[in-house]
Amino acid sequence: MTAMSMPSAAPEGIRVTVAAFRPTAGVGTIALPTLLQLVPSPRQQEDKRALKHASGSTKRHAEVRELVQRMLKGTQKGKNVDKYARYIGDGIKKELGAAWSTPPITLWLSKEPGAASEELIPGSGICTLTLTAGTPVVAIDGETQVTALHELSDNPAKYGLTVEELAGVRLPFELYWGLSVEDARQIFYDRNVEGVPVAKNLAMSMDQRDFGTHLAHRIADAVKVEQEGKLVPLSTLVQSRKRQLGKTDPEVVTLSALRGLVLTSIFGRNGIGLSSATVHEDKLPEEVAPEQIEREVVDALSTLVTELFPYFAARSAISAPAVLAGIGVAANPIMSWSDGGQTVDGLLALLADVAGNATPGTGRTWPPARAPRAP
Repeated sequence: MTAMSMPSAAPEGIRVTVAAFRPTAGVGTIALPTLLQLVPSPRQQEDKRALKHASGSTKRHAEVRELVQRMLKGTQKGKNVDKYARYIGDGIKKELGAAWSTPPITLWLSKEPGAASEELIPGSGICTLTLTAGTPVVAIDGETQVTALHELSDNPAKYGLTVEELAGVRLPFELYWGLSVEDARQIFYDRNVEGVPVAKNLAMSMDQRDFGTHLAHRIADAVKVEQEGKLVPLSTLVQSRKRQLGKTDPEVVTLSALRGLVLTSIFGRNGIGLSSATVHEDKLPEEVAPEQIEREVVDALSTLVTELFPYFAARSAISAPAVLAGIGVAANPIMSWSDGGQTVDGLLALLADVAGNATPGTGRTWPPARAPRAP
């Protein structure tokens, strides 16, 4: 009887290429279908009915995930999944240009890799790891993104994509292996707690897709004011890193307060509730083109802020977010979509009644002297 040779003991599994930055950690990029094969959908793993009929490896993966991750169901994390999926989908469709990004997904291999190759390029630390099939790989950071990617893959048409488009997507990742459950938990804690959140005001000042922020920047650039005998853009006197002005700050108004003025000018009283919300063009009044809203708001508020600048320079109450929001509510009837019949001059006359005849402590009379305009 002829006996056939049995296959060698070389491990089989999914191969990923990483550049090592520690003896047991590396970074790389991975194709979306491969990532989804490595890391099952966290949302499906929390579905106890579906898990009851799942394979043994899927159940084991769910058990390991529970040790190092929080729940999606009934949490803000879970509510963010669809929004995240739409964001990634828009990026893949090139609707966001180059201005979009997702952080690297942090993966934890609960056991050792099946095998590691020699360096692909001598001295580079780049090698290929073989992840044995069935060994749980868990996203200890970036799990919301992983869930969103599963949503895209499960229903690409919902997000305006095709299977072919998704197949070409590559994603950055970190991979840790040889760590205990306790070490993986510590990484989860460090990533989610130790970091200092970005101040809301600073983050908002960076969001160029937020309509209110965009217009606030436009107004700050358009208004020219006299400072130490020179004409300078108001933007040089706008504090964009803090929500409130300090006593020694050289700026005269915060960006968030200026944004509040913009939003209440567009939406009236409803704009007050949008001060902490992102406002994209799809939230604007439907009957008016965004270009028209931008033109009217920038023109009206640039004139208004120019006229009121002496009060800003005097550090009077006008710099307070609540006061500027109120002025914006009063400015809303100037806009064509509000049918309020108000004008900039009419609003300035209205504010004169409120301000009285002088700014406290400055001796300035109303109306304030018009700041020189750039030629």
